[in-house]
Amino acid sequence: MRWGMVIDRMRCVGCYACQISCKQANFLPPGIFFNRLVVSESGTYPMVRKQTYPVLCNHCADAPCVNVCPTKASHRREDGIVVVDHDKCVNCQYCMMACPYRQRTSFQYKEQYPGQGYTNYEKYGMEHHAYQENTAVKCHFCKDRIDDGLAQGLRPGQDRKATPVCVNACPVKARTFGDLDAPESKIRRLVRERKGKQLRPDFQTDPSVYYLIN
Repeated sequence: MRWGMVIDRMRCVGCYACQISCKQANFLPPGIFFNRLVVSESGTYPMVRKQTYPVLCNHCADAPCVNVCPTKASHRREDGIVVVDHDKCVNCQYCMMACPYRQRTSFQYKEQYPGQGYTNYEKYGMEHHAYQENTAVKCHFCKDRIDDGLAQGLRPGQDRKATPVCVNACPVKARTFGDLDAPESKIRRLVRERKGKQLRPDFQTDPSVYYLIN
C-alpha cells in the first residue's frame, strides 16, 4: 500500500479551497501552510495566461528529508506517508534544507492579530490540536483521518471521513486520493490513462503526488 494524490491541473480553477481548508483543519498560524497554490503569469497584456500550481509535501519514496534527519524524527511509514516525530525533532532544519520542493517549515505560534492576543479559534487549536514549537512541520496527508477511517472500516479516497480535507474541499474535484499500489484503483488509472507526471522527476525522489496536465 502506498497512499498518493493526483492533481488535475486542467480542472483546477485557483480558488484556494485546498489551501484554506488545510490551514483551517490543522489550526495553522499566520505564515505556515501545508498546502499552497503557486500562481504564475506569462505573456503580455492583453494576451496574458495564468497558471496555477497546487503544491504540498510529495511524500517521496526516496525522501531527502528522511535521509538527512540525524535523529530519525523524519521517517516514512509503511503506507508511504512521510511524517515527523516531534518528540525526536531537534529543529536542526536539515530536512528543510534537503527538501527539493521546499515544503517544510519550523513551527512557531503567532497571533493572527499581533498584540491583541489569541482568538478563541486559536486557543481552541492550541488546546485540542497542539504543536511543539521549534519542530519541523509539513503536510501529512491528514494521516489521523486516514488511520481513524481505516480503523472504522472506511476507504480513504472514497469515504470523506477518511480522506484528506483538501480533496474533500475541492469544488471541481481536481484532487484524487488513493492507493498507488492498487493497479485498478482510480488514482492508478488516472496516472496510467492520462500520463500523470511527477514534479521534477530529475530529483529522483519518486514522489507520491502526480499532476495531470492534459
